[in-house]
Amino acid sequence: MADRVELVVAGGGLVGLLLAIACAGSGLEVALVDHQDLQAMQDASFDGRSSAIAYGSRLVLQGLGLWPDLAPQAEPILEIRVADDDSPLFLHYDHRDLETGEPLGYIVENHVLRRALLARARALPSLSLLAPVAVERIEASADAVVARLSDGRPLVARLVAACDGKDSPLRRAAGIRTLEWRYPQTGIVTTVRHERPHRGVAVEHFLPAGPFAILPMTGNRSSIVWTERAALAPRLLALDEPAFAAELACRFGDFLGSLAPIGPRWAYPLALMQAQDYVAPRLALVGEAAHLIHPIAGQGLNLSIRDVAALAELVVDWRRLGLDIGDERVLRRYERWRRFDALLLAAVTDGLNRLFSNSLPPLRLLRDLGLAAVDRLPPLKRFLMRDAMGLTGDRPRLARGEAL
Repeated sequence: MADRVELVVAGGGLVGLLLAIACAGSGLEVALVDHQDLQAMQDASFDGRSSAIAYGSRLVLQGLGLWPDLAPQAEPILEIRVADDDSPLFLHYDHRDLETGEPLGYIVENHVLRRALLARARALPSLSLLAPVAVERIEASADAVVARLSDGRPLVARLVAACDGKDSPLRRAAGIRTLEWRYPQTGIVTTVRHERPHRGVAVEHFLPAGPFAILPMTGNRSSIVWTERAALAPRLLALDEPAFAAELACRFGDFLGSLAPIGPRWAYPLALMQAQDYVAPRLALVGEAAHLIHPIAGQGLNLSIRDVAALAELVVDWRRLGLDIGDERVLRRYERWRRFDALLLAAVTDGLNRLFSNSLPPLRLLRDLGLAAVDRLPPLKRFLMRDAMGLTGDRPRLARGEAL
């Protein structure tokens, strides 16, 4: 006898957990399936990254009742300073220049996010957590979809949401093609403790190998997202502690006093990927299963959170009308809603990376003058700040601060 739910969420990462919580919190019967042990995924050693949570994403988390648990461990971003290598010209964003007066965003450690999401997921009676077990394949029909699990169980649902990452097995099994390429860059992630307080200032320093981001964390700590040439990154990661700290200090500078790396180092190959379709019969791709962008603007998770907010809104509204949440009209509306945002952000981040990750003198002059020009155009600067905060475009209700 097959178990029956309304929605199967394949993938228990941050995006899958958030979608499952949003839908189960609105009364849907949801099963979240992941091939890894969910308890082990809570450890800081599982994922050493921190995420930039835009103000619009904070509204989503707030609307789902999650923000009060996260706020004490979230560091507000009050200013962003963008500089090009050793150029004296720069771009400065300040939250005080906006009418809202709200922070531009927040930095939250991924393991903090994951723990809060798992705690909420376990408290929802209509959400079943199935792990460690995988969705091996799905079989869609006119009125239902069967998710075949690796332990032999069948799950019958109306819709499957693939939140299974950039290498999504469900996307591949559905025959959905992708446009993708690898950047000749690796992202090195670590945390540093520094002598002086950062005062909520994030720094994006463009170097020839790629951007070097300094993101404010709670306490006198900052998260480092260091984009380096892929050929050089393994040698940097293999350095002993003093040598690695010296390389880091050369790029970081001394504006926060003495600094010391703390905790492990992580490395992630950087790539761009866009799925040709975001949907298939009774299947929706969400987050990195649908798109992957360069981390140059720190918008990857925010893009995925907007996916969650859009799909949850459509599914919840359709279900309240007593209609089939896996209907093709729901899926095509989701695809139309999310594709432009993802394609635009992919193009912007790719273009910025290509523009700034080189030392050609004419390009350096062009981009430095561009940074200085934007800094001296308050209306344009305010628009760019609002856009980075997730306050522009066709936003789902949650991202506008409204309930589902």
